[in-house]
Amino acid sequence: MKHSPGFTMLASALLLLSVASSPVLARDAAKGKQEVQYPHATRVAPKLDLSSTKDQKNLQEGLNALNAGDSAKAEQYLQGIVDSSRSKYAQAMALRGLAVVKYNAGDYPGAEALIQRALANGVLPNDDYFALEYMLAVTQQADKQYQASLDTITKWRAEGKKETAESYALQGNDEYRLGKYPEAIASIKKAQSLTDKPNPQWNEILMASYSESGQGDQVEKLAQQSLAANPDDPKVLNNAIVVLMQAKKYPEAIQLMEKARAKGGLTTEAMYLNLAKLYFNQGQSSDNPKPDALKAVAVLKDGMSKGVVTSSASNYLLLGEAEYLAGNVEQAKQAYEKARPLATDGEVALQEANLLLTESEYGQAKKMVQQAISRGVKRKGVAYLILAECERGLKSKSGQIAALKMAAQDPDTAERAKASLKKLGAGK
Repeated sequence: MKHSPGFTMLASALLLLSVASSPVLARDAAKGKQEVQYPHATRVAPKLDLSSTKDQKNLQEGLNALNAGDSAKAEQYLQGIVDSSRSKYAQAMALRGLAVVKYNAGDYPGAEALIQRALANGVLPNDDYFALEYMLAVTQQADKQYQASLDTITKWRAEGKKETAESYALQGNDEYRLGKYPEAIASIKKAQSLTDKPNPQWNEILMASYSESGQGDQVEKLAQQSLAANPDDPKVLNNAIVVLMQAKKYPEAIQLMEKARAKGGLTTEAMYLNLAKLYFNQGQSSDNPKPDALKAVAVLKDGMSKGVVTSSASNYLLLGEAEYLAGNVEQAKQAYEKARPLATDGEVALQEANLLLTESEYGQAKKMVQQAISRGVKRKGVAYLILAECERGLKSKSGQIAALKMAAQDPDTAERAKASLKKLGAGK
């Protein structure tokens, strides 16, 4: 299954934090102050066993510390309750708090183990029990256990008899990750129907599900609707652009980005690079590449002048490629010369060698390709084929043969190199 890079996971700690900030203590339940959250649950609520004032105080101290971000203090109080309290309710609530600590530290398996212990404890009242079960589904999703998360949220809804927008969004995300795109679409639509303030991330999952199921028109429609509702949100803009690019709606993506650029809405390097690459790719596929190539150059230079696009090897390399596509050979060379010292390998030098070769500057091209090989390239065989062409241009048959023999050692270029050697009378 393909995962869309522009979309984020919906597993959040929102439920976890609310657990820490609103602990349900036995005395509050006894006074009837808590609104019942699961009035139709099929589970029979057990009798609470929290009577120790010390346990109540330590539990409250631990959860308050957790809510204040003091994990060390929270662990001290909560672990003490787990280790020594006679109250199963206090132990379960302490385990719940410790699970939050693990979750916030990114230890999802550890959090899940603690949640499972608390659920198995058997003494939690329904509101706490089902909130903890929901927390389990969130944790499993964060741990990429999507089927387990889906099973848990299904069980939560069946036994708790509760439907919320957030739970259907959670379910939709699980289904998307499992490749169940029609189900994900239905779940996210259900989530959106249950609230007048749907989370913008839900649309991301919906768009991704439409995209994966080949419904490009729906994707574009949602992207445009989302952007219309949040015109000044850079994340929504970026998501809309990603969606249009994935749907291969390149002119529409360019139009959207140029409109945003005119209003100062291109605020990240990725946005500038995406726009430049769109122009560059469009130019490559055009009978007249120069206009689009020049636009790619202009976008990159605009981003660099504003300090948004960094002076990196890859960015100067893209600039050089765009300049060359536009027919600006000297400007392309200048961009490659800026990129070369910033590169960590010989890839830029190899690109520059190829440019020089096409301009019949064989001596300079040979120096560049030799430098590229010495610094390391991903496709060594290709580098040696370029070197062979340089040697041919310099009328050095021996040098050409030597380079071709090196290219023949690379499986990717062996066939072509051996054919050239045979023509030169140097094949075996």
